[in-house]
Order: sequence, then C-alpha cells, then structure tokens
Amino acid sequence: MQKEFSKNKMGTEPIGKLMLTMGIPMILSMVLQAFYNIVDSYFVSCMPDAGGITGLGEYGVNALTLAFPIQMLMVAVGVGTGVGINALLSRSLGQGDRERASKIAGNAIFLGICTYVVFLLAGLFGVEPYLKTQTSDPVVLEMGSAYLRICTILSFGVILFMIYEKLLQATGRTVLSTAAQVAGAVTNIILDPVLIFGLFGLPEMGIEGAAYATVMGQCVSMVLGAFFHHGFNRDVESRLRYLKPDKGIIADIYKVGVPAVIMQALMSFMTYGVNIIFGRVSGAAVTAYGIYYKIQQFVFFAAFGLNNALIPIVAFNYGMQDKRRVKSGIKYGLLYTLGIMFVGALGLQIFAENAAGIFSLSAQTQALCVKAIRIATWGYLFVGANVALQGIFQAFGNGVRSLILSMVRLVIVALPLAYYFTTLENAEDLIWWAFPIAEGCGLLVGMVFMRMTAREKLRTAGNRRIEREAEKYA
Repeated sequence: MQKEFSKNKMGTEPIGKLMLTMGIPMILSMVLQAFYNIVDSYFVSCMPDAGGITGLGEYGVNALTLAFPIQMLMVAVGVGTGVGINALLSRSLGQGDRERASKIAGNAIFLGICTYVVFLLAGLFGVEPYLKTQTSDPVVLEMGSAYLRICTILSFGVILFMIYEKLLQATGRTVLSTAAQVAGAVTNIILDPVLIFGLFGLPEMGIEGAAYATVMGQCVSMVLGAFFHHGFNRDVESRLRYLKPDKGIIADIYKVGVPAVIMQALMSFMTYGVNIIFGRVSGAAVTAYGIYYKIQQFVFFAAFGLNNALIPIVAFNYGMQDKRRVKSGIKYGLLYTLGIMFVGALGLQIFAENAAGIFSLSAQTQALCVKAIRIATWGYLFVGANVALQGIFQAFGNGVRSLILSMVRLVIVALPLAYYFTTLENAEDLIWWAFPIAEGCGLLVGMVFMRMTAREKLRTAGNRRIEREAEKYA
C-alpha cells in the first residue's frame, strides 16, 4: 500500500517543478477570486445617482467595505476547515491509508453543510445589528443590509466549494479546482453588469444585483467542484457511508483547522476593526481602505495560492518521513512566495494611481487610496515570508504557532498602532504605516517559531526515515 501511494507526484517529482505545477493553477485560482471580489466594487462604484442621492456609487462601495468582514469570515471558516482537511488528508495519503483518507473527505463535506447552516442563521437574524456597529448612515445601512443578507443566506455555494477545492488540492488535482474557480469567476463577471444595471431586458437591481451575481458564480464553482471530486478524485472513495460524522476525524481536522479558522478570521476581525478605527478619521478613509484591500488581494491571494501548494507538498512528504524533500519544499515555498510579493509590490508602486483610478471615486478618496498603496507595499516582503511560514507550520500540524504569528501581524500590533495614529494630527498620512510595521513584527516572531519547528519536526523526520530504511534490511 505504501508503494502505491509513493507513486503520487507529491512524493516523486522534483520539488521546485512540483511547487510550480501545483502552485500556478492555485495562484491563478486565487487571483481570479481576488478579481471577482473587486468586480463587485468596480461595478457598484459606477452606479448612477438615483433617488435624490448624490454619489450613490461611493455609498455602495462603502456598504461593500462594511459587509466585507462577514464575507471574509465565511471564507475564513471554509478555508480554515479546509487547511485542517488538506493537511490531514495529504498526510494520510502519504502514509498509504486510503480508508482513513476517504473518511476524512466524507467528514469534510459534512462539516461544510454544518458551516452553511450557521451562516444561514446569521443572514436571517444578524445582518442589520452587525452593520449598525460600524455606521449610522441610513443609505449605507440599507445598501449593506441588502447585499450582505443575500450573500449569507445563499452562502452554501462558497462554503461547499472551498471544501471541494481543498479535497482536490490535497490529492494534487489543482487544475480541476482551478477550472471550477475560473467558471465561477467568469459567471460573476458576466452577471455583475447585467444584474446591477438591468441589461438585456432584466430589471435594474443595483447592489442586490451584485450580491446575486456573486452567489451565482459561487454556486457554479460548487457544482463543478463536486462533479470533479466525485467523478475524478480516485485517491479517495466517495460513498455515502463516509459522510457519517466521525468524532476522532473531526477532532483531528480541527486540531489543525481551528487555529487556521481563527487565523483566517483574524483577517476579518482586522478589517472590521480597521473600518471602525479609520471611521474616526473620515468616511473617505474607510472607503479608501476597502478599495486598497481589494487591490492588494491580487498580490496577497497569489501568495496564498502558492501556499496552498506548499501545505500538501510538505505535509505529504512529512507523512512519508522524507526529510530531504520536506526541506526542499520549505526552501522553494519561501523563495517563490517572496518572489511573488516582490513583483507585486513593485507593480503596485509603479501603477498605484492607475489602480486607484479604475474606480469612480471622489478626488479625496482616490488620493487616500494611492497613499495606502504607496505606504503599505513597503511591507510586502515581510508579508510573503509570514504567509510562507504560516503554511509551513500548518503542514507540520503546528496550527497554534501559525495562529500566534497571525495574531501578532493582524491584530496585536496592527490595530493598536492604527488607533494610535488616528490620534495624531496627520492621521490620514500615518494610519497606513500600521500595516508594514505589524508585518515586520510578525516576521520576527515567525523566525523564532521556524527555528523551533525545524528542531522538533525535521530531526524527528530524519530519525524515522533512517529507522524505516534499516527495517528493510533487518
């Protein structure tokens, strides 16, 4: 059985090439996700004034910014759970345990269904109370509530797709998960202007049209992801009996997954906190941050895409106890991620005004958005190293260390520092420095944790490998 699973490309192909062949589809997938995150904002910013409201498009972008933390939270729970699934499934495949791998896959789908029920209830009862914690503007409240209610009540598409995506990634079928992502993105991009502006005889739905376009795209991805997994994912079996919840497997998934959920949720919490803190400066600062955040996702999500390749590669080879390939996976993961962030930072520095100018924003908001890009990109190499280190910790099952690193870079340093900057006279210039400073502090913590992880995990892997080789000749 071990021999059968050792033929998996994650255990045989050269690591540098493997990281690219698995990573590029994931990078494309994540960049597409970032693209259709920004599509809503673009088309909403282009909405014409109506109902006696001047600047309706900018009100709409503000509403999307305030709603975005909940959308991020949905992704956080799905991705965080998926990280636990990915690491556990890849390790089980590396160990040659197909039965356990199949149970993990079945329990993953069960957990996705349970997650959807939670967000369905949140959409039915919690949307307006949540938005009222960030704004009292009646226009923003109405638009944000309409958008967010649709996205949460119909969130089964995004949640279940993320589960299927991780199942495909864990078995090395990144091209299939990317194809599903592409189909969903294209659907959203096509439907956004059609539903927002009422093209081809359809009613003009405004911001609600943006929400429906988003969830329809997510549903397309979900359907294709399910089809690819159940039809082509031969490394695991897709039988109804594997959907039966297994307490032990669920506990193992969340042993890695809970810290990852919390880690991903910290991004949501940070965005929510920044919305409130930046609101002390101006509404324009909040809107500028919302636009900048979605622009930066093109770079950040590319790094996250490569990280999605790093985790199963390192986890699989750690399961095989191949110290050499594990170290190679770490090396290439760091190098490639830093390369992505360097190119992204350079591109945004050069084209900052062009990127901000895509949206129909007031002169003040656009100027603040350009300022955010110019300042925040100075910390992108720190971000790249931190993202790679978090993936390495997750692959080894050290979810707590990944969580602590995230807390330092996203909450413990960033939010208090941002709040402090709002108390100073030139707050609109200083608040953006909170992000690169926080990432630098995070990297210091990550380097300490990496030394500890290398000492604990790589030495153990090497010893077990020697023992296994010795057993062959005993």
